Amino acid sequence: MKISAAVTHQQGEDFQIEQVELAEPQANEVLIRIVATGVCHTDAVARDTGLTPYPVVLGHEGAGIVEKVGAGVKHVEPGDHVVISYASCGHCENCLTGHPSACVDFNLLNFGGEMEDGSHRLHQHDKELSTFFGQSSFATYAIAHERNVVKVDKDVDLALLGPLGCGIQTGSGTVLNKLRPAFGTSIAVYGCGAVGLSAIMAAKIAGCKEIIAIDVHDNRLELAKELGATLALNGKKVDVVQEIKEATGGGTHYAVETTGVPPVVRQSLHALRPLGISAIVGVTPEMNFDVHNDIMAEGKTMVGVIEGDAVPQLFIPQLVEYYKKGLFPFDRLVKFYQFQEINQAFEDSKTGITIKPVLKISETAT
Repeated sequence: MKISAAVTHQQGEDFQIEQVELAEPQANEVLIRIVATGVCHTDAVARDTGLTPYPVVLGHEGAGIVEKVGAGVKHVEPGDHVVISYASCGHCENCLTGHPSACVDFNLLNFGGEMEDGSHRLHQHDKELSTFFGQSSFATYAIAHERNVVKVDKDVDLALLGPLGCGIQTGSGTVLNKLRPAFGTSIAVYGCGAVGLSAIMAAKIAGCKEIIAIDVHDNRLELAKELGATLALNGKKVDVVQEIKEATGGGTHYAVETTGVPPVVRQSLHALRPLGISAIVGVTPEMNFDVHNDIMAEGKTMVGVIEGDAVPQLFIPQLVEYYKKGLFPFDRLVKFYQFQEINQAFEDSKTGITIKPVLKISETAT
């Protein structure tokens, strides 16, 4: 079938909305009409660095309505509202023990450009186009494996829900699934974009006594306080480590580092109390550590977390329930753009004008 998609033909070029061909769903696959899709920093990284082979249709925070299912699909049917999350193999040790975000084939399935069977569903002028995160949701329609697809409540605005498939899942899941802070403990969140603010909302749900937000933009820090932060620090204006240690009586029990900026990563360790844990979710380049003083001497832990260590089919519906109860107001992070405004949405995300851009691609009504 002919669809419209934002195609990236070569490294760093602007998105171009063009007509492409989408094949029929194969066994265990689902055809989804995309209603909306989030814009994530990982899409920008893929566009600009060659993370996935070109040409490619990016997009990995899709939300839409099931149009057709392939043979063997058991958990969704036409008409269901769904969020599309990351791809996993479903049968490796990590998948089978409830950690599909650490799937041994995660990089191949999400960044390799092919479907699980090694073929392609997207073509243009008889040339194969790469698929991203097993979905390629910068398009009017997408095909995904049933394992990527999460059925969601039809009572909630479907256009809002796409970011639950990656960014918002990552921030909130890092707190609720991986760190699991004990009631009354303290946490610092470095970077108040969509991931960091989701972590702050999750820390409030978990009952953290002290929730410290760190960023360099005062407007984001103000929003962080409205969403649950008990203290907000501008990293350009204060000594973050000193302020945190004074405010908490020696450092936080936990930290979530979303920026990937090496000096900030180091701050997240230095501002921990002994036995504290820092979860790294930002894409961080090579950097140096004093392992003895930064980590070992005080029994600290530094851990990488992918996709919030979430099982999307379980965790995303939980987030929707928290949202419906007013406990997880992630809609306050979202600004909607039309599909043809995709390049502006990426620019506004880069400059910080918009925390979580969401592209509206079609109407919700079936």
